[in-house]
Amino acid sequence: MKKLINQVGDLVPEMLQGLVAADPGLVLLAGQTVVLRRDHAELGGRVALVSGGGAGHEPAHGGYVGEGMLTGAVVGDVFTSPSTDAVLAAVRAVGQEAGVLLVVKNYTGDRLNFGLAAEIARTEGIDVEMVVVGDDVALAAEGEHAGRRGIAGTVLVHKVAGAAAARGDDLAGVRALAQRAAEGVRSMGVSLGACTVPAVGRPGFELGEDEVEWGLGIHGEAGVERGALVTADEVADRLVGAVADDAGLADGARVVLLVNDLGTTPPSELDVVARGALRALRGRGAVVERAWVGRFLTALDMPGCSVSVLPVDDELLALLDAPTRTSAWPAEHRGRVAPQEASEVAAPSVPDDPSAPAGRGGRLAADSPVRRGLLAACAALREAEPELTRMDSEVGDGDLGTGLDRGARAVEAELDDYPADPAGALRGAAATLRRAIGGTSGPLYSILLLRAAAVLDDADAGAVGWVEALAAGAEGIGEVGGASLGDRTMLDALVPLARTWRERLDAGDASGDAVARALAAAREGTAGTADHVAKVGRSSYLGERAKGTPDPGAHAVVVWAEAVATELG
Repeated sequence: MKKLINQVGDLVPEMLQGLVAADPGLVLLAGQTVVLRRDHAELGGRVALVSGGGAGHEPAHGGYVGEGMLTGAVVGDVFTSPSTDAVLAAVRAVGQEAGVLLVVKNYTGDRLNFGLAAEIARTEGIDVEMVVVGDDVALAAEGEHAGRRGIAGTVLVHKVAGAAAARGDDLAGVRALAQRAAEGVRSMGVSLGACTVPAVGRPGFELGEDEVEWGLGIHGEAGVERGALVTADEVADRLVGAVADDAGLADGARVVLLVNDLGTTPPSELDVVARGALRALRGRGAVVERAWVGRFLTALDMPGCSVSVLPVDDELLALLDAPTRTSAWPAEHRGRVAPQEASEVAAPSVPDDPSAPAGRGGRLAADSPVRRGLLAACAALREAEPELTRMDSEVGDGDLGTGLDRGARAVEAELDDYPADPAGALRGAAATLRRAIGGTSGPLYSILLLRAAAVLDDADAGAVGWVEALAAGAEGIGEVGGASLGDRTMLDALVPLARTWRERLDAGDASGDAVARALAAAREGTAGTADHVAKVGRSSYLGERAKGTPDPGAHAVVVWAEAVATELG
């Protein structure tokens, strides 16, 4: 692997330092991988627009921070969602009286981390709305997967929403226009080869000299179909045909076109594809009002391109034409350099964390059942790390075991600082896990514990109260993560666990018998996921190939639930 980087772990912060150093209109938020407009504090009367995602998609997302587009961009590690706390820091920095709109691409980690940050920000009095973009027509609108991915069409949503905010629309108005653009835009891509993630050091897949991948995402994964290499005009015809058919474009439809480089496609080849795309659209009777060709949202060094089409009317076209001053949106080149000493802005003071308030009755006692349960769960998850890593490597990205191990160790280290009451202790654990675990698991478990704590605020910490708390936590995971029972997720263990526990208690079973039956239901639900095709999460992109291995997240629930039951039984 040959990369122009220093250390892999320093790539994202050093990249962002270079970005702001070359643009006097940008600053970094101290202590965070967050890019902000330098004048963000002076925009109190305007809606703030925040987007982001993993690094590796440059010039997105930091390149779209500026007048007429984003107020801030939150950047995670390569192809990894930024943490909830990073998103929350950005929202706090820009959240003034007009409110904040989050524009999120439809990936589970992004939805969870941005969604949880929005929930927390609302408890602090910040008015936050969120729009999720899923423009990838390679995946059916309804199917056995996590939903359509957000790809290059997201940039057009940024442009529409940013222009609406700049002209003074209120939060509801900006959100409505962003939602309209998100629902209208359609995209599809083709790849001539794989990209190389720096931390991995080798291409994500291999293609023959005469092969291409159709319908791929932006995280280095393979597409939905492998086919023979064809001409640029044939590529353009297929991509335009897919997006136009999905959008149902009628004769005379007014559209804009975005031809996007996935990373290393030469401008000459991109222009040839653009030529073919324009011809294909006009051949269908479409009126192409605008066409942009270039590098807008990439997958590192992947050779290939995507085509996005957005139907427009006078209002949307005016917003797309509105003045914009960013480094990435096509505009006059700006070569001024920001002074080095003014490339960072102090982060705003952090209010009391609503997810971990001071509890009642001092600190968690050594003999507290909640403490004993948490310690048992942590020990079990640490011991299960190799098994969870192996399972997740087979059907996901392999980080579940190490993530939960890291979270368990963090809870053990901070346990002495948790409040004594059960609700306060759960909020403390939620805050710990939110900080310690990246990707998907951190927000999922944080939501589970926060919702459970809210129930325990108003219920006795007896068996029925804990059942209701567990059920509320499972419901929260489903709401924020977009998952349901049967989707091959941790809910396939959590929901049967809570449901059976409650049913057996209502039937008059002894407490121990009810717990045993509930654990059996959770194990049965987990085992059943081996026969399911995932509908959410990264396993959903494997389709039938994920079958045969139980869902690692559901298995993790069984691991800690059995440990807690044994300790407190």
